[in-house]
Amino acid sequence: MPDVIYQSARAMLSELEAERISAEELLSLHLARNSLLHERLNAVVAIDVEAARKAARAVDDARRRKEAVGPLAGIPMTTKDGIDVRNMPAIVGNPAFVSRSKDCRDATVVARARAAGAVIWGKSNVPLMLGDIQTTDDVYGTTNNPYDRTRVPGGSSGGSAVALAAGITPLEIGSDIGGSLRHPANYCGIFSLRPTWGALPQQGHIPPHPDHWFDVDLNVVGPMARSAEDLRLLYGVLRDRLSIPRRDTRDVRIALWNEEPAFPLARGVRNAVRAAAEALSKQGMRVEIAKPRIDGEELMAAYVALVNAVMSPNLPDEAVRAYAEQRVVDSSEIAGKGAWAKLAYHRYFSTASYRDVMKSLMVRETMRRTLADFFVEWDAVLMPITPILPFPHVREKDKIFHERLFDVDGAFEPSMKLIAWISLATFLQAPAVAVPAGQVDGLPVGIQFVGPWHEEDRLFDIAATAEDILGGFRPPAI
Repeated sequence: MPDVIYQSARAMLSELEAERISAEELLSLHLARNSLLHERLNAVVAIDVEAARKAARAVDDARRRKEAVGPLAGIPMTTKDGIDVRNMPAIVGNPAFVSRSKDCRDATVVARARAAGAVIWGKSNVPLMLGDIQTTDDVYGTTNNPYDRTRVPGGSSGGSAVALAAGITPLEIGSDIGGSLRHPANYCGIFSLRPTWGALPQQGHIPPHPDHWFDVDLNVVGPMARSAEDLRLLYGVLRDRLSIPRRDTRDVRIALWNEEPAFPLARGVRNAVRAAAEALSKQGMRVEIAKPRIDGEELMAAYVALVNAVMSPNLPDEAVRAYAEQRVVDSSEIAGKGAWAKLAYHRYFSTASYRDVMKSLMVRETMRRTLADFFVEWDAVLMPITPILPFPHVREKDKIFHERLFDVDGAFEPSMKLIAWISLATFLQAPAVAVPAGQVDGLPVGIQFVGPWHEEDRLFDIAATAEDILGGFRPPAI
């Protein structure tokens, strides 16, 4: 079974097209894999077997009749539980959403995958309201890193990355407002793409609140996979337009940005990023230390102010009342009320002022022009993703992400600095692809390539070359 489930999605499609395996058989293998590993990993937290088997049989019948089928026909898939799927509404780890009606529409990206023939069978775990770099919640529990179950898989698309790394699914759909596609890819040794903001529709993504949906600034949905070419394949389906086939990368110019005074970076991660850059350079890519004229501290200050503002509507008043017992009006009132009340406080009552938001938007426009000028000379920026290796599960349930400190080579840094290296692409709405770069002490380490807006196809070329050179995905010894 492992030989089949760790094939690429493209290889699985070849097997399906040659009728050496049926869509229903392929689905059964992945369902069995999930059953085998669920207690150890807790990656997939909701399933719809009946609908999936019906979809798989429909694909098999169409192939037997020699009918035209879609580019993902028969590929079993799961998707992040921040994205609505018919009969599996997004719960986002929120007890207040457990009673959501199952009569929900597919999110637009899910509908496109389904129209392409994908067999959607499950939802992968997330932290509460997608607001953490680890993946644990009071509804479905904790998801474990498959390389070391005592450690986090990243977040918020943590269950998605674990499902890919563990062979539970060959493709996934995640989302990213604070590195939520890239941190889990980094910690689980897989690939992900944060597309240009607006390139893919957000309809059906939670948050915002399902009754008050809108396109959230900074947030994107995007593909996750175990190879660069599978990432390209899924992205083409999700944007409803085929991706450009792989092109040569011998002329690409890569700027290495791995030094920034305001951005912490552990020695092990720094060494791994440097080694990856050197390996790419030796194999013909032009990789040089360079960065746009952007100050990291100013970038982070503007990014944090804006992300706090755009996330503030995500917690409805009724949910705050249910979990905080009263409307929180200052920080002294939240003591002892748990993580939900604290999250409500930070999101509702510590939101940046209108003046702060407008200043952030002005900073963004200036930095976008600076980065655009930089991309005249460079094709992509190579950067670290998360400053530290996958860390042990944080069991302090009353402490939300904003309140924690993390050990970076003996220096305790505020948790918000864990999202420093992902801020460039997120704040400036640029695309970024996460690529496995190797391992440190048996734990995955990745790199990201940030590229010009709407140049995702070129990033896939770069990621595929990096995969060839660096070795790509390495299955965990589960």
